[in-house]
Amino acid sequence: MQTKSLRKTTEIAYIALMTALIAVCAWISIPTTVPFTMQTFAVFVAAGLLGPRRGVIAVVVYMLLGAAGLPVFNGMQGGLGVLLGRTGGYMVGFIFIALIEGFTARKTGRRPLPLLLAMIAGTAVCYAFGTAWFMYVYASTTGPVGLTAVLGWCVFPFILPDLCKMLLALVVIRRVAPHLNLD
Repeated sequence: MQTKSLRKTTEIAYIALMTALIAVCAWISIPTTVPFTMQTFAVFVAAGLLGPRRGVIAVVVYMLLGAAGLPVFNGMQGGLGVLLGRTGGYMVGFIFIALIEGFTARKTGRRPLPLLLAMIAGTAVCYAFGTAWFMYVYASTTGPVGLTAVLGWCVFPFILPDLCKMLLALVVIRRVAPHLNLD
């Protein structure tokens, strides 16, 4: 049995590891209007393994590191301007993914189908939040833009890649979860 201090240290180490995974996966990128990255894969893994509280903490720490200027965002960027820019809403939306998937992972024992459905639901909320944010920032800086155009730039091209990332994350979660001592 772990002491309370050792358990807390282990928890902090796992959160730090997942924060680092999100940052590294942000650097794996194909540049487009909204870049294709592996960030969402890392968020799926973090939430599925760590649960809602620790998963959200990992995402928030990642965003705080980036906001502070560390180059943890796509394209080795950092700074508050990235979070407040056009694509910042999608990164803030990662919190919703972590909450929805993390609660589902905790409640269902990480069963694959409920976890996949939670990833889809979390991603839908992330898309909605990010798209609204994108439209607001785009309209403020460039001019009005229609919802169909923004969905064509920021959502539709990402649906299939995100589904693939979800499936890959499920495999990783199923393989790694039994080796963690966090539940």
